[in-house]
Amino acid sequence: MKKRKIPMRKCVVSNEMKPKKEMIRIVRSKEGDISIDPTGKLSGRGAYVSIEPAVVKQSWEKRILDRVLETTLSDEFYQELLDYVTHQKARQELFGK
Repeated sequence: MKKRKIPMRKCVVSNEMKPKKEMIRIVRSKEGDISIDPTGKLSGRGAYVSIEPAVVKQSWEKRILDRVLETTLSDEFYQELLDYVTHQKARQELFGK
């Protein structure tokens, strides 16, 4: 049986290459709206972040996503992202990858 190719993406915070399923995509639309993209298919400028709460906290402290997406993100968005990543991490540990 032929092995399937696993799509890899680079985390903008840690600069680590990981499988796409282990990352979360943050997208900026043409209108300038920023959102979390769990499907990875929304149109717009995207940035990938590892599903690790420590990585999200680091991006919040250093405002890395602000620079990558060329916009200013609110603390509420970073908190929403941290909550989402914490929830997804718990699901992965509970149900496996």
